Amino acid sequence: MVTRAAASPRDIYRQLKDMILGFTLYPGERVTENELATRFGVSRTPVREALQRLAAEGYVTIRPKQGCFIREIDIEVINDYYEVRIALEMQVLELACVSMSDARLRKLVTAWAPAQVPDKPPPVETMVTRDEGFHMALAGGSGNAVLASYLKDVNDHIHIVRRLDFTHYERVDQTYAEHHAILQHLLDRDLKGARSLMLRHIRKSADVAKAITLTQLAQQRIRARVN
Repeated sequence: MVTRAAASPRDIYRQLKDMILGFTLYPGERVTENELATRFGVSRTPVREALQRLAAEGYVTIRPKQGCFIREIDIEVINDYYEVRIALEMQVLELACVSMSDARLRKLVTAWAPAQVPDKPPPVETMVTRDEGFHMALAGGSGNAVLASYLKDVNDHIHIVRRLDFTHYERVDQTYAEHHAILQHLLDRDLKGARSLMLRHIRKSADVAKAITLTQLAQQRIRARVN
């Protein structure tokens, strides 16, 4: 439990977000300000502020006179978002292959070189941010701001499952290798090769994340029945 002196809206926000992403708070579960205030040993004010921030980010839904509900995870909807993401990423590559300079691409190649793989597993959120940064860098290099904006919106919707792709360290190593290979194809202005690798990369990431999501949801259902 967080002590009253240590807790702030930011503290509560971070802990609640971790609980949501780790399925400690089950998708669809109803929570109240009073319950959470008691749980964290704080007043309702920082809890309310934290919940409002999480609602703005799409992690919870606040329903007047009903309470606050943890966002449901619909695997079919996640599938739809991934399909849209693939279409956007293919267009990004087509434009980036023409528009991105060798200098910008080489900078990314250096950043994603196998030698840059961390010796120790980085925090999951750090790796998710870094991975999303790679894809958004290519989108930015496409020269189409609207395309980049749509891709960011899709990324925001799948963030909750995407982070699960990095709960196993080998996926970090694989991601560096896959990003590096895609960039090499772009440097060679080989659009077909870059698209092929990107498609494989996204589908692998999606499959891993969705498999872990389904496993964790099943485990939570079992725990809920036992309790």
